[in-house]
Amino acid sequence: MQNNITEMIHHVIFLLILIFALGMVFGKAANWLKLPDVALFLVAGIIAGQALHLVTETSSSFTNQFILTIGSALILFDGGRNIRLSGLKKVWLTVTLLSVPGVLVTCGAVTVVAHYWLGLPWLYAALLGAIISSTDPATLIPVFKQVKIRTKVRETVESESAFNDATGSILTFTLLGVIVGGQQISLASGIEEFAVTAFGGIAVGLVVGFALSYITAHMHLGLLRDYATIAMVVTALGAYWLGDTLHVSGFMATFTAGLIWGNADVFKLDMDDKLEEMGHFTENITVLMRMLIFILLGSQVNFQVIFAHLWTSLAVIVVFMLVARPLTVLISALPDRKAKWTWREIVFMFWVRETGVIPAALSGMVAGMGIQHADIIASVTFMAVLLTILFQASTTAYVARKLALEEKGQ
Repeated sequence: MQNNITEMIHHVIFLLILIFALGMVFGKAANWLKLPDVALFLVAGIIAGQALHLVTETSSSFTNQFILTIGSALILFDGGRNIRLSGLKKVWLTVTLLSVPGVLVTCGAVTVVAHYWLGLPWLYAALLGAIISSTDPATLIPVFKQVKIRTKVRETVESESAFNDATGSILTFTLLGVIVGGQQISLASGIEEFAVTAFGGIAVGLVVGFALSYITAHMHLGLLRDYATIAMVVTALGAYWLGDTLHVSGFMATFTAGLIWGNADVFKLDMDDKLEEMGHFTENITVLMRMLIFILLGSQVNFQVIFAHLWTSLAVIVVFMLVARPLTVLISALPDRKAKWTWREIVFMFWVRETGVIPAALSGMVAGMGIQHADIIASVTFMAVLLTILFQASTTAYVARKLALEEKGQ
């Protein structure tokens, strides 16, 4: 018994050392090649897992599932924390439409083509659509650090990517509940389940986020100010845990809690003296989580399944990128007269839809649960992540310059 525990500890320590070492090497390579780091992390995982068999963690293992859950919660919290509510005043309608109806439109388009072209049953085709329907703040934000995009566009795309991660997660787990539970679902009951899960998560996130930020930052009751960074981690994980325990969306809870922390000044809570410290911490922790999630994902890629469904999967991704995304943007941006979108800004948003951390994590969770057709879902998710990052994330700056959306002198 003791020997088994020791072996498990050694295994996990070796896994972390290897992944972090690979992450640093391939992260530097990504910086040199001016590519998003997650693309190279996937390559690192393929080499370490498929080629060298150094990473052999299965998708169903406790270690893998633990990393995916913790990583997703921390990344979603940071996504919420980076949204400024003041910046949403002019574009709130577009962001709202992109983040909820937009996710459903994308999911619906993928569902139809996945059912007819990949042969997936409707529920499983919808599950694939839900998993890959959200965009990725962890990929977008580093790109926007390289090129300064028009503020209105940048804030819209970043806010969408944070909000729709939570929406995609809720939709995924709603469908998983139907698949695992085996019960019939109507449109009305599906909407009700989605609403309860989402608004329950929001309520939990508001309570946990405000309570801990108040205890940390209040001028007179700031008991945890000296431990602000630790309190922030407790908030992120605590909101997820409480939400999941109460059978509402833990992901929406942690995202909402992050939103509260990132906008503490709105509630007259002063964290200015801790912003730099918290910023450095969250930047490093999200990089670590990206390394873990994407290197593990790359190590678990089933190339037999990918090649068996290569052309139909590519067709699904083409519809996903070039049909579903433009349709989503048009439905979301055109009704928003207040935002005064130009055609150049709309075309730019057509192209910006990188798939990343949360879809990768959700795919890993589904595979770990042993869901039917999980191998096809995982392979298409892998292709969606890789292709959107290689073709879209890597050309975002170029497209912004061509559309004259780059702001000079910032």
